[in-house]
Amino acid sequence: MTHAAVETRDKPGMTSFLRFAPVYLLLAIGAVISCVPFLWMATASTHETSDLFRSPPPLVPGGQLWENLSRLEESTHFSRVMANSLGIAVVYTLASSLLSAMCGYGLAKYRFRGRGVLLGIVLATMMIPMQVLMVPLFQMMASVGWIDSYQAVILPFLANAFGIFLMRQAFLSFPDELIEAARIDGCRDLRIFFRIVLPIARPQLAALVIYTFISQWNAFLWPLLMLGSEDMYTIPVALNTMIGLTRVDYSGLMLGSLLATIPILIVFVAFQKQFVSGLLGGSLKG
Repeated sequence: MTHAAVETRDKPGMTSFLRFAPVYLLLAIGAVISCVPFLWMATASTHETSDLFRSPPPLVPGGQLWENLSRLEESTHFSRVMANSLGIAVVYTLASSLLSAMCGYGLAKYRFRGRGVLLGIVLATMMIPMQVLMVPLFQMMASVGWIDSYQAVILPFLANAFGIFLMRQAFLSFPDELIEAARIDGCRDLRIFFRIVLPIARPQLAALVIYTFISQWNAFLWPLLMLGSEDMYTIPVALNTMIGLTRVDYSGLMLGSLLATIPILIVFVAFQKQFVSGLLGGSLKG
């Protein structure tokens, strides 16, 4: 192959790169800017609070990491709080995702009277502000004696309207012929759902798991209302106790916030492949 042929073949690739170079540069700048808060949070967690207000502020890690970690554990019992948040988020995510998938499958594949009305009611609940529901829900939890309990945090919001709608849209494209063939072969509905239908919707289910876990992990107001014992606090509630009337432990807050992001990153990395494949699959279908 001659040098001219190689140059001719490589020229379109170089032209394409130069054409999209401004886009790549803009994305790179955006990525760097989005990483700055996390880098500052990691740096601030290794300094004393007084050091964070110096001019100029510290830009390199300090030597107070273990002292800040010890103070964080002493003031919030962070290891226990982390376990509380992890347990609540995992249970809620598994139960809510499964319930949303089953409800979405029922609304997508079962024919019954009032199905459209029921779907409309589910979608209408998405327009009700959370603040409107808090007082009646609090009274309901108090009437059954669930105040200061984990079930009061988990159960009221298991039926996620967004999750139901998302999974319904995922199941609408599933061929009805495969379901009928499985029924002819003697499969019951639950087996069809778990063995045939649900594995096909893994990308959408992964997206729902990520969204549900993050929303529960970051929940603050409802756990604050329900949990009164310090040993039952979740991470957002416990970190809020570090904000005093006269003094705020910013170093401890930064360290606690940094540690709180680790489970979110783990969940995203664990389901990243399925999540990205779902996005690519949707773009190819479009």
